[in-house]
Amino acid sequence: MSAATQAPGTYRPGSSALHRLRPGAKLLGLFILGIVVVAFRDWITGLAALALGLTAALVAGLRANELLRLCRAFALVGLLLFAFQWWSQGVAQAVAVLAGIFGLILAASAVTASTAVTDMLDTVVWLLTPFRRLGVSPERVSLTFSLAFRSLPVAYQIAAETREAAKARGLDRNPRALLIPFVLRMIMHAKHTGAALHARGIDDD
Repeated sequence: MSAATQAPGTYRPGSSALHRLRPGAKLLGLFILGIVVVAFRDWITGLAALALGLTAALVAGLRANELLRLCRAFALVGLLLFAFQWWSQGVAQAVAVLAGIFGLILAASAVTASTAVTDMLDTVVWLLTPFRRLGVSPERVSLTFSLAFRSLPVAYQIAAETREAAKARGLDRNPRALLIPFVLRMIMHAKHTGAALHARGIDDD
């Protein structure tokens, strides 16, 4: 995958403070940030979460152009959400919701950019091991996380390719020309992934 289509949150080795932090601590911090954003839905909390997420992303090594691409990827949904919140709750609530969501997106990207997937999955298995007696399979949950992590770069690449194809046809401002091919390709990717898992007998239980 080229640098132009690589998802901004893809892991990159480094020696930053976030890279040295244990995966469990990063996941816990992300979880706490999400709780705070949901519990205190005011514009001060939203902007604070945005500032924290941006700082974490920069510390993790994300460059300015990657942050810009990340914002562009969620721009349409963000604008629609902002408009709806402004109409229904007022501008302060719209700022709070949008800033909080983008703060969480940046923070999550910082976590995935500074943590190897294998370390993340090992942490998930370790955290869920006590729940094995309740019927929870840590390995299956870990597999779910693994598929999610591996699907993110694929989704980002498909989105970039779809956007370039629509632009080549002069349809880059047509939502249907962007959305429909993207959804169809993601469905095909999901089908191929499911077929591969079934071939290995992973979904037999």
